[in-house]
Formats: sequence, structure tokens, C-alpha cells
Amino acid sequence: MRVVTDLRELGNLASATVLTIGNFDGVHLGHQKLLRRVVEAARAGGAIPAAVTFDPPPRKLLTPERAPRLLTPIDPKCRLVEEQGIELLVILPFTWKLARLSPNEFVRKILVERLRAVRIEVGPNFRFGHRQAGDVKLLDELSRREGFDIEVLPTVELRGERISSSRIRQLLDEGRVGRAGRLLGRPFAVSGRIVPGSGVGRKKTVPTLNLAPADQQVPKVGVYVTRTMLDGILYESVTNVGHKPTFGEHPLTVEPRL
Repeated sequence: MRVVTDLRELGNLASATVLTIGNFDGVHLGHQKLLRRVVEAARAGGAIPAAVTFDPPPRKLLTPERAPRLLTPIDPKCRLVEEQGIELLVILPFTWKLARLSPNEFVRKILVERLRAVRIEVGPNFRFGHRQAGDVKLLDELSRREGFDIEVLPTVELRGERISSSRIRQLLDEGRVGRAGRLLGRPFAVSGRIVPGSGVGRKKTVPTLNLAPADQQVPKVGVYVTRTMLDGILYESVTNVGHKPTFGEHPLTVEPRL
């Protein structure tokens, strides 16, 4: 998969694209269905299957005090998107300049002129452009004006429950990691650097890893049966999510014990 973080890197695309746009936080079952539909439509028409996302997510810039923690940081998100068959991932730096583009400008300048979109796949709640003024109705109008097709896919549900990133965060806040994993289509995972801890566990012959998740959603405080990937090897583990009150004031930590 080709990953582009600057539209100037695109050059002249060899083919038109079928694409979708979104944050894709979690790359959950709903996102997966949308991405696979892009791939299916692109292959049928001889186009490049593409996706457009943003870094940082728009709410980090527009309303940072209300921006949720990420389910998937950008690197694992790229991997998960690639697994669905997408061949071109455009990660637009979300700046105030981009945020101020009108819906018409966003479609014409980026999707049509730069990405050569001939078909756009979106969900029913898709919004775009300055102050999210654009919706699927406006996108349909613009498609006729600019000469591309659109398809609006229905909301994906699992056992009568609407799948969304916000619902998955709620489940994690409640400690319902199994249910969250079913909506994700895979076990929920936290990634991060291993950082030095207090050394208390080592002194008590119970060594643990101290994980530093970077602005990432974690489950409710508690102890979880987990698997831990370290240097490419998967270990059975038990992971504590908590503040370690026994040893004084500490920020929230994620500590797998292998």
C-alpha cells in the first residue's frame, strides 16, 4: 500500500480512484465493510482503491478539550487499512487551512482534481468541509456537477447494535473488552513503548512490562487476561490497568505480566 502524507507527493496518478474518507478510528467492522466495498468497486472499474484520512483527527484541532482518545494510532491504523485491500492511503495533515475549505472546495480541489475520484463510498452520517457543512445530500449534488458516482452504505450493526467508534470507547470504559472486540472484528489492543517502572515488581520476583500508550484509549481500571506481542513473539499474559495506589501517586499505567 502506498501511503501519502502530502498531496504534492501524489504526482500524476496512473489511474482514477474509487475512494472513501473518514477518521477510521478503530478500523472496526463498519469501516472494514466500507473499505472492502471501495476495493470491490475499484477492481470492477480498473481504478485504484483509495482511502483518505486525517492526522491529527479533526477534533484534536477543532475541539481539543473534547477530543476522545484514539482507538488506533496512525501506524496500526495504516496496517489495518492495508489489510482490507486499499492500495493508496492519503493521510491529510489536518490544519486550519484544510478545516476552512468549503465542502465544494474539498471535493473539487482534493477529491476530484488531485485524487481523480470517479466514485466515492461513504456512510449515511458522512460530513465534510468547513464546520461539517457538507452531508450525503450535498455530496450527491456535487457528484452530478463534478462527474463522479457516490454510494451511501447503510450503518453496520452486530446483533442489533450499531457499530461505531464512540460505542466501542463506551464499552472499553465499562471494562467490556470482549464486546468491544466483537465490534472491532478483532481483540482490542493497546500499543506503546516499554518504559522504566518503579522496580517494585522486579524486587518481588513478579517482573512486569510498563507500557506507555501514546494518547490511546485504554479499558476500565482492572486486571485482564491478555496476549502481549514483544519483539515479534506472542506471549500469554495478565495485564493490570491502574494507578498503583499502593506505591503512591502514579498516572494510569498498563502493565502486562508475561
